[in-house]
Amino acid sequence: MPPLEGELRSGFNIPFIKDTVTMRTRVKICGLTREADVGAAAALGADAIGLVFYASSPRAVAVEQAQQLCAALPPFVTSVGLFVDAEPDQVRATLAQVPLDLLQFHGEEPPDYCAAFGRPWIKAIRMRPGTDLRDLRARYGAAAGLLLDAYDPARAGGTGQCFDWDLVPPDLAPHIVLAGGLGPDNVAAAIRRVRPYGVDVSGGVEAAKGLKDRQKMAEFMKGVCDGDQSR
Repeated sequence: MPPLEGELRSGFNIPFIKDTVTMRTRVKICGLTREADVGAAAALGADAIGLVFYASSPRAVAVEQAQQLCAALPPFVTSVGLFVDAEPDQVRATLAQVPLDLLQFHGEEPPDYCAAFGRPWIKAIRMRPGTDLRDLRARYGAAAGLLLDAYDPARAGGTGQCFDWDLVPPDLAPHIVLAGGLGPDNVAAAIRRVRPYGVDVSGGVEAAKGLKDRQKMAEFMKGVCDGDQSR
């Protein structure tokens, strides 16, 4: 019996029957700061939520705030902690207090640093012409995947800008989380073009920085489902 529509966006690893269900693009909604937004993201079918531990970001959360947000998560939704060139002691102190499932490193962190904390991790890559993704995939071979974002010399992420999706080699797409300027209006096209493992959105579903808009999140999730019809 084919899975119900609601099951397609659940956090369960459902063993789909070949040729009866399309490939499902995983979704991370990043930069959450309110419990209500965490609940809405999970209810709408997000696979992961991102918490920013980078003081310079307008979406940064304190440890106590992060604890409350993680406590609001239902089962099977992954909590991701985002760090930017943080001192190792800061990462360890955060992990000792916040139950993060996955780490996301968004700065210039080398592979040994990323692998030093006993958690699965992904490495963010800021894309620009000349970026050698094959070399970076080999260099960060222990990563669960690479998250591709737009390049801005002044900001580590959250630029709200897209990069050239043609820079992603098709054979690397299954290892890629696509970010950078995604929103309800372009996520379906991004999935059709790149066919990534997952997509990551922050500003594209906000009412203001760090404050998510439920309607925009719902429209984004619909866009993901529309894009998945091509897979």
